[in-house]
Amino acid sequence: METHERDKILLESGTNEIEVMKFTVQGEFYGINVAKVQEIIMSSKVKPMPHAHPSVEGIFKPRDTLITVINLSHYLSGEMAEKTPRDLFIITNFNRMTVAFRVQSIEGISRISWKAIQKPDKTLANGVDSITTGIAQCEDQLVSILDFEKIVAEISPETTIQVSEVESLGVRPINNAPIVVVEDSILLGRMIDDSLERAGFTQITNFNSGQEAWDYLRAIGDDPALYQKVNLIITDIEMPEMDGHRLTKLVKEHPNLKKLPVIIFSSLIDEQMRKKGEELGADEQLAKPEIGKLITIIDDLLDKFKKQTANY
Repeated sequence: METHERDKILLESGTNEIEVMKFTVQGEFYGINVAKVQEIIMSSKVKPMPHAHPSVEGIFKPRDTLITVINLSHYLSGEMAEKTPRDLFIITNFNRMTVAFRVQSIEGISRISWKAIQKPDKTLANGVDSITTGIAQCEDQLVSILDFEKIVAEISPETTIQVSEVESLGVRPINNAPIVVVEDSILLGRMIDDSLERAGFTQITNFNSGQEAWDYLRAIGDDPALYQKVNLIITDIEMPEMDGHRLTKLVKEHPNLKKLPVIIFSSLIDEQMRKKGEELGADEQLAKPEIGKLITIIDDLLDKFKKQTANY
């Protein structure tokens, strides 16, 4: 993908749209957010690593950078599909990591609204075991949007949110400030909740999409007791129905809700995404999995919010 094309996509703010790159694994269609994709290259020789996860093929070194290769076929089905010279590596960049995923083909890019991405029902989304964040209709194909953060977290747990970072902050007081957390990943949502609870926060309200959160916030937006119901919002970016950027835009355009501090906590935070969040009015932006830093930022924003709304 050309760099200028990617930048153009990333700089469009608050449109509630996503560019989905479609690819195939064993003949099935899957998708990934273009914002996660660094480049697509032809597959090359991989050096196996001892004691690695079964779905990890090994490492290779393009342009002086060691990159781990994950075989998506094995991860999704438990079977290692036959490798061919026509296989491709999707080089991704999120959570400040670069990882390659082996796929069979790239089938193009579709620009769609997050509203067109539906959450899988409970027969498909098996609790924390679900690796599909949504089902998208891209032209004439149903495409499963994979939870790449969960895939990497399962293969390499040390790369995801570490509750020990919260414990390193020491003994903390109980904090009853009401916080809204918007995160579509069940696994990461539970990790965030657990971390906030360990940090002393007692009033946490969870939503699985920006749309669900916005429906709630809009309903209480004119309530005189608004600030007794929410003092701060933490949101992911990638979510079915409504993304975190659109949610941030709507909150910051509302006459009452705009006073609420919004933290974007996402695996996609980089220079381009940070600029986009700033344009939309986000108070802070932080890359997963920095949970310890998130707690510190929450403390600071809640203190400022308390002072600003002391007379309300």
